[in-house]
Amino acid sequence: MTATIPDATHRWRCAGCGNLTRFDVTRTRRTTEFWHFDLAGEHQVEEVEVKDETVEQVSCRWCGRADAVELVDRAEAAALEDPASR
Repeated sequence: MTATIPDATHRWRCAGCGNLTRFDVTRTRRTTEFWHFDLAGEHQVEEVEVKDETVEQVSCRWCGRADAVELVDRAEAAALEDPASR
């Protein structure tokens, strides 16, 4: 299992069932937020600055395995997904 968020050239894949699209991600974030309150007391968060982020676990939504999620190249994963490319 990887605890790395995919970048523009990678994506997650479950080696157990082949899932490429559905994952449950448990992460901890420390942020600074700018909250804007209106006169009625309701607020909107207008800015968020992520100070620190830790991905604790990534598990497959289909089969539930957290030990089989891997980081793969997007092009390689697309070839596996598209039967015409085989």
